[in-house]
Amino acid sequence: MRLTVKAVMAVVLTLAILIPLQMVRGVIQDRQQYRETAVRDIAASFGGRQVLAGPVLVVPYEERVTETSNEDDGRVRQIVRRKHGQWTFFPETLAVDGVLKPDTRRRGLHQVRVYEWEGNAQARFDAAIPEPADGVQRTIGQPWLSLGIADVGGLRGAPRIRINGAVATVVQGLGHADGSGVHVRLAVPAAGQPLRLDVRADLQLRGTETFAMLPLGTQNDLRLHSTWPHPKFDGKSPQQDVGGAGFRARWQIASVATNAQRRYLQAPTLSSGGDFFDGARDASDGAPAGTPPGDAVSVSLLDPVNPYMQADRATKYGLLFVLLTFIGFFMFELIKQVRVHPIQYLLVGMAIAIFFLLLVSLSEHIDFGLSYLVASVACVGLIGVYLSAVLRGWLRGLGFAAMLGTLYGVLYGLLLSEDNALVLGSGLLFAILAAIMLATRKVDWYQAAQREPEIR
Repeated sequence: MRLTVKAVMAVVLTLAILIPLQMVRGVIQDRQQYRETAVRDIAASFGGRQVLAGPVLVVPYEERVTETSNEDDGRVRQIVRRKHGQWTFFPETLAVDGVLKPDTRRRGLHQVRVYEWEGNAQARFDAAIPEPADGVQRTIGQPWLSLGIADVGGLRGAPRIRINGAVATVVQGLGHADGSGVHVRLAVPAAGQPLRLDVRADLQLRGTETFAMLPLGTQNDLRLHSTWPHPKFDGKSPQQDVGGAGFRARWQIASVATNAQRRYLQAPTLSSGGDFFDGARDASDGAPAGTPPGDAVSVSLLDPVNPYMQADRATKYGLLFVLLTFIGFFMFELIKQVRVHPIQYLLVGMAIAIFFLLLVSLSEHIDFGLSYLVASVACVGLIGVYLSAVLRGWLRGLGFAAMLGTLYGVLYGLLLSEDNALVLGSGLLFAILAAIMLATRKVDWYQAAQREPEIR
């Protein structure tokens, strides 16, 4: 009965430690939200997550159709119906090239990655105005070229747009929608006149963390290079060369391989934090809170080690640490006949939970690896000294401290090796279970349960 009660007590105390562990995870989530607030504050003044779309050619028109109707009194009445619409023409070829210059801005404890993109977009249009149907009179309006930009507040100076070699006047807005961007007005074409345009747009664009491009041409050649050594690519995978000196990326995409044109026709509005970005990414994975859809190609300037992501992953192993420690206590009570009070179980479990809080708080000020080392040494040292008295022997206390130190070392390896975390974690559990089974294979559990533990 004593053995059963002690086992149940260990399980109950293990579950009780879940409460402080969940509180620590809540603190981590709060700190992540504070960081997102810092990102939004910097984006509001510097420039948000940028998206470049276009250029796109838009031609408005008005059609008039005369219909004849017979009235009840025998008179014939003619009705003129007017229809307003527009044609949207995408470039035959679209080439975007530029350099992404990374920088850092701070808000309180948080560092936010920003950039300045300096580049150009070259597009070639070969548009043909459709012939009107029989009986339809058509008037063509003034066309315009639109260049979508998610956050025009990030523009440094006015974009320079040349059409067939001539510099055009740039006007704010997309022209055909309420979205963010710029456009230029063109001369009204004559009926049946083809629209063959060579367009080049040069601009400097500032933004925060993520830069995306929409492949709106029939043939797209999108290039990007930067000195940032830790890029994260979303959308279609590019041809890439990533090294310590930075990265070079190139996307060659045909319109038949993407829904970018259809998406643009449905919703040309771009927003650095709204409709264009789906916001589905969990911030805990280290990526920006909003991520562009799969039709866009993008790069994010990420830190190689995100302290909140790593700390959150570490807390998921907290229950395992507590459980293994309590199993060790239980084995000592059973084999060495040393009584451990439930309060002592609880205090050691709380010390393990405090480790994760120390890890988060220290990692906001110093490197994550050093934070992990300081927090683990502090907690392992405290538990080792405490257990030397509880287990009535320095060797026993040091043995437990060595076991915990090994576990912390293995956990750090799991955090650094995300791709192999599952196989390493399952192998660790198997090894621990095998060690316990081998150590207790000759124990007579009925006889051990009847022995009276040593009274302190």
